[in-house]
Amino acid sequence: MRFVLAAIAALALAMPAMAQAIWGYYENARYAYGIDIPPGFEGQGESTNGDGQVFLFDGRVARLTVWGGYFVTEPDFESEAHARLAEDTGAGWGLTAQSTTPTWAIWSATRSGRVLHQRMIALCDGQSYAALRLDYAQSDRPKLDPLVDQLTASLVAIC
Repeated sequence: MRFVLAAIAALALAMPAMAQAIWGYYENARYAYGIDIPPGFEGQGESTNGDGQVFLFDGRVARLTVWGGYFVTEPDFESEAHARLAEDTGAGWGLTAQSTTPTWAIWSATRSGRVLHQRMIALCDGQSYAALRLDYAQSDRPKLDPLVDQLTASLVAIC
């Protein structure tokens, strides 16, 4: 009987941790992309133009922004990604990693005690992209760095 009670108690204690490990999902109808949302990130409501949403971790610690856009000033995805990357480096973000292809781009950077991860993907129509941008304090790296790989890999076009 003690074993059964101990097992029930252990399961009850583990349940909140297991519930927190469940990722959510956001799908954007306007641009046709989807992304997994890490546990603890709360949506702030879709933007008025329907291009994406901001998600905050712990109310303020980290900001995850997801959005879609059309190639307006650049002729193709790769040029658009390079332009966005140039904006970040021009704003003082120091690159720590970067990779760009004709259909996706990803980079990481740091600035003034902050960490940035951005990923962009070309969408199915060949005229638009989806992006995610995760920005958080260096001091929060132990709890947020483990989420980055799954988060960035989860951004997909819905064709």
